[in-house]
Amino acid sequence: MKSKIYLAVSAAVLPLIINSCGGNQAAQQKVMPVSVDSYQVKPVAAVYYDEYPATVTALNLVELRPEVSGYVTGIFFQDGQNVSKGMKLYEIDEQQYKAAYDEAVANLNVAKANLAKAQQDADRYNDLAKNDAIAKQVVEHANADLQSAKMQVIAAENNVNRVQTNLRNSIIYSPFDGTIGISQVKIGSSVTAGQTLVNTVSSNNPVAVDFSVDEKQIARFSNLLNRNTGDKDSTFTLSLPDQSIYAFTGKLILIDRAVDPLTGTIKARLSFPNPKNLLKPGLTCNVQIKNKVTGGDILIPAQALVEQMGEYFVFLVNGNRAVQRKIEIGMTIGSMVIVKNGLALGDKIVIEGLQKLRDNSLIADNTLVNKSSQSNMKN
Repeated sequence: MKSKIYLAVSAAVLPLIINSCGGNQAAQQKVMPVSVDSYQVKPVAAVYYDEYPATVTALNLVELRPEVSGYVTGIFFQDGQNVSKGMKLYEIDEQQYKAAYDEAVANLNVAKANLAKAQQDADRYNDLAKNDAIAKQVVEHANADLQSAKMQVIAAENNVNRVQTNLRNSIIYSPFDGTIGISQVKIGSSVTAGQTLVNTVSSNNPVAVDFSVDEKQIARFSNLLNRNTGDKDSTFTLSLPDQSIYAFTGKLILIDRAVDPLTGTIKARLSFPNPKNLLKPGLTCNVQIKNKVTGGDILIPAQALVEQMGEYFVFLVNGNRAVQRKIEIGMTIGSMVIVKNGLALGDKIVIEGLQKLRDNSLIADNTLVNKSSQSNMKN
């Protein structure tokens, strides 16, 4: 009987003990909120640069291919030399084509002489025919010979034009001012019309810089294209491979006609002065484009960010609770980061004490606005 009484008392007392312990823990949690510092989101103005990988390309570039076949008989430049428009670069069997031209001109002169004789015979015979002083058949033959002589002259003239074109094309000239590359042929090399690549000429100054931008930025770049920036605009600068900044600023000159459906990007082109020929076609660099954050945009201290699986969160102060919120961030400017989506002006976020926080944690906010955070921003 005593044993049964003992068990009954224990069963009655045990819930009281458990409730008492749980109550103490809840009380401890209630009186021990996480101590945090907060930052109130407010309008910030700043200037920063977006960076895009880019490639230097020539505004004008021509592959030189001969328009006649033959052997290279002359090269009139040094590899890598600056050339001017109309400068003689290559000679291809010029003497052979000159001889063919002289022969064609001689044949034309013979044809013209034959035409003159045929014209005289036809005129004389037609005059005699008016007086029935010559057989009709002779007159017809004379007229036929005249027509044949005329056709021979036309054929000879066409041949002269053809060989004259070949003679002219036996010399390759520079199509514009620029730099010529390393010759792909030597004197004595055989070349084929329209096929053999002999060299490449590219323009030097100015040069183009091509880069790709996200299709979401089309409207922004269209505005940059259409505005009159002037010669001293600093919107577009160039970072060279050695991390130095190119001395001249660029100007947006075109946006490509279509978006690449595979990448969702569109190509844009800048023009940069290149008086010292420092920018070579094919050079990889970074385009820096000035961007302005107006007074209505949001920057927050980077220390407020929590990264999870490639996504970014902040803890929003909601009364005496810290609520986790997902945000979309942009460019980092010094110790601050731009927030594209997820926060509004006036929101308060936690910037100190993040390590101990969980979603909906009880907090004790030590400060209303962290005024020193913005002063650390580097424009």
